[in-house]
Amino acid sequence: MDLSRIKDPKQIKPLTIPELEKLAADIREFLIQKLSVTGGHLASNLGVVELTLALHYLFDSPKDKFIWDVGHQVYVHKILTGRAAQFDTLRQFKGLSGFPKRAESEHDIWETGHSSTSLSAAIGMAISRDLKGEEHRVIAIIGDGAMTGGMALEALNHIGHEQRNMMIILNDNEMSIAPNVGAIHNYLGKLRTDNRYKKAKEELELLLKKIPAIGGKLAKTAEKIKDSLKYLVLNGILFEELGLTYFGPINGHDFHDLFTALKQADKTPGPVLVHVVTKKGKGYKPAELDSDKFHGISPYKVESGEVLKKPSPPSYTEIFGRTIVKIADQDKKIVAITAAMPSGTGLTLFQAMYPKRFFDVGIAEQHATTMAAGLAVDGMKPVVAIYSTFLQRAYDQLIHDVTRQNLHVTFAIDRAGFVGADGETHHGVFDIAYLRSLPNMTIMMPKDENELQHMIYTAIEYCDGPVAVRYPRGNGLGVDLDEEFQVIPIGKFEIVHPGKNVAILAVGPMVHLAEEAAKKLTEIGIEPMVINARFIKPLDEELLLQLADKGMDILTVEEGVLKGGFGSSILEFYSEHQKEMHVKMMGIPDRFIEQGSIPELRKLAGLTADHIAEQVKNMIFQKQRT
Repeated sequence: MDLSRIKDPKQIKPLTIPELEKLAADIREFLIQKLSVTGGHLASNLGVVELTLALHYLFDSPKDKFIWDVGHQVYVHKILTGRAAQFDTLRQFKGLSGFPKRAESEHDIWETGHSSTSLSAAIGMAISRDLKGEEHRVIAIIGDGAMTGGMALEALNHIGHEQRNMMIILNDNEMSIAPNVGAIHNYLGKLRTDNRYKKAKEELELLLKKIPAIGGKLAKTAEKIKDSLKYLVLNGILFEELGLTYFGPINGHDFHDLFTALKQADKTPGPVLVHVVTKKGKGYKPAELDSDKFHGISPYKVESGEVLKKPSPPSYTEIFGRTIVKIADQDKKIVAITAAMPSGTGLTLFQAMYPKRFFDVGIAEQHATTMAAGLAVDGMKPVVAIYSTFLQRAYDQLIHDVTRQNLHVTFAIDRAGFVGADGETHHGVFDIAYLRSLPNMTIMMPKDENELQHMIYTAIEYCDGPVAVRYPRGNGLGVDLDEEFQVIPIGKFEIVHPGKNVAILAVGPMVHLAEEAAKKLTEIGIEPMVINARFIKPLDEELLLQLADKGMDILTVEEGVLKGGFGSSILEFYSEHQKEMHVKMMGIPDRFIEQGSIPELRKLAGLTADHIAEQVKNMIFQKQRT
């Protein structure tokens, strides 16, 4: 079937089940072919093909509200809502987003790239519907991994209290990105495999119905028997105790089972939860065998699943992973913590080498942060490996539990700066601003992968309080790596290129761009000083005062938001010291930046060697005019 001919989900409603099965196969083939070129979230979308078809077949989007948790599993939804023709642009600059996007379609009613938000949004929409006297369905689709997030559990508690008509589809594929962990996951496993409760409960209900009349006391006894049976067969029926009606487990790849369960759930008043079991990567053997790898995949060979990558230096993530293992070899106090991202954060080697000192807490960034604080207060050296965008979710814990108590927790902040194709929800551009204001916090960023390993070593072994080492996504520069770790003096910048008139204070990858700009400027007789501002906090006050004494103009360059960022800290410093300095700042403007390749996004934000050189020239010419 030509999927580009689907302009509205209503077009699938006349189809028979065999026709839907053929459409499901066509969609899988379409996704496998298209994502082999663009990359994207393959495994999760292959797992929800039948479920997404069933939802659009039975219900009426956009009148009925579909709220997708995390949002990376909406590719099938996008195909059914008229966007198949745009898949050649998936996750590309000015192209189709890999997540729900309200500006793209009226069918995308909730934007998300972070986990565990759907249930809170759904109960909000259900309350709004009821207050306005409207009639439509509110349906949240959430994965079992996302159910480990504390926000989802908070929402479940309130949903059970409110008793509004709404449906929760629990897509249970036993995976978030890495295999799920924790009690919730184990509980769902028990529900998946134990049909005794369902069968026994049905037999009991049938028996009761055959009794002509059971009044008062006998009816209450019957309910107690049913409840006792519930606890006898399963150790606690979590969802029913929270006030939801539970349906399942349902085979998420069988249209007959899906239609029966969804229709029954739709007729049930109050909040209902439909537990659907799916297989991540279904229909594509490489993705079925390694759904972690195919969660977010680069372009690949369809025949084998082999990723098409050119030889390149190791990534910053790999360097971090190797470094922490080497340090842990010598220091038994080191403990590594991740929130459902062991491979994404480079901790798989540590996990293999030191399983007793490795902890994957699930999608629970708040818990990870305070757990680390608990370890630190008792003398251990916890390292929390986490993406910049996910650390945002633990901000209260950073303040209340870590920095306020001045505990030695190291935060290895991956994906700092632009991340590329995942767009607004994943760019790590806010952490400088949200960390810099916290007392006791030390913030570092390396100019290359060699400096990264020294920073990790310095942070773990030579800092007393909380430390954040932030580093970008992607490959390093290919510099040589020192065999022995070195201690970097806390709060000291590095002059990488001496010069005069203008000092470029660059952070992280911007140092390399500043060096490129300096080379261009040298060709026309301008020699700016280039400084590796490797400590965002504390600042190198001695060097900053020397620059003031020399009458140097200052240009700051950072791949982070300008509001409250590194450049702001330089302005604050000179203001506090009553120094009248000409300071210009380059960084990310006060708006959310879309998806695209990192070079495209840097160009969009004006963070290129050419832009830096032009800014330096303008500063010098302006100074000459005055």
